[in-house]
Amino acid sequence: MAKYLLLKHYRGAPAPVNNVPMDQWTQDEISAHIQYMNDFADKLKDTGEFVDGQALEMAGAWVRYDGEGKPPVTDGPFAETKDLIAGWMIIDVDSYERAIELAGELSAAPGKDGKPIHEWLEVRPFYGNAPTITE
Repeated sequence: MAKYLLLKHYRGAPAPVNNVPMDQWTQDEISAHIQYMNDFADKLKDTGEFVDGQALEMAGAWVRYDGEGKPPVTDGPFAETKDLIAGWMIIDVDSYERAIELAGELSAAPGKDGKPIHEWLEVRPFYGNAPTITE
C-alpha cells in the first residue's frame, strides 16, 4: 500500500469543459457536489482506501522565513495564479494505477446543471512511499 494526496484544483479562466465558476451554481448544485464528495469518501472508507480529506476556505496567506524575525505575510491563497487549491484527500491504495483511477472518478463530480466538472486533480505520492506501478 502507498499513500497519495489527491489535491483538488479549482480553475478559473480559461475553464475546462463544463467548469462553471461556483459563484454561478445554485445552492442545490453546490449541495449535490458536496454530497458526491462525501459519497466518494464513504465508498473509500468501505474499501479501506480513505485516510483523510478536507475542503479549504477561499482565504489564506503566503508566509516565508526572511531571516529578519517576523515573517512577511502576503494575502493569498494564490496571488499570481488562476488556480485555487479547493481541498485534498489522502488515499492509501495498492498501486499508482488505482490512485489515478480514483482521481479520475473524483474529477467527475457534478457541477452546474449536474454535469461533471472535469476538475483537475494533482496526484502526489507521499515522500518515502515509492509508487507501485503494475503492468
